[in-house]
Amino acid sequence: MTWTAMSTVEGLSLIGGQGRFRTLATAEGGLAYEIHYPAGVASPVHSHDHDSIVYLISGSLRGTLDGADVTLEAGGTIVHPRGVPHSVEAIVDSQWVEFKTPLPARPPIAE
Repeated sequence: MTWTAMSTVEGLSLIGGQGRFRTLATAEGGLAYEIHYPAGVASPVHSHDHDSIVYLISGSLRGTLDGADVTLEAGGTIVHPRGVPHSVEAIVDSQWVEFKTPLPARPPIAE
């Protein structure tokens, strides 16, 4: 599986640099990405047309979920429900798996 540079999420530019992603699996009902953000890289506040379940493999993330501050440590999980505004920032180099269901209408992350 090849890593792809990532500079946007939901059509909005990442803040503080670039991340990278690779598609782990796709199915009729959804997909799974592996995502890596170097320390200091963040997404702007955005929302999706799908639910996202995030499992943090390594690192530490902080952000917002529906206006509330959240922090996620390695081994933790969080759900970003469809339509709910949220943001993510890597406090240190961080890597996670993100499951998206249903299959997004458009690719949520891109070069």
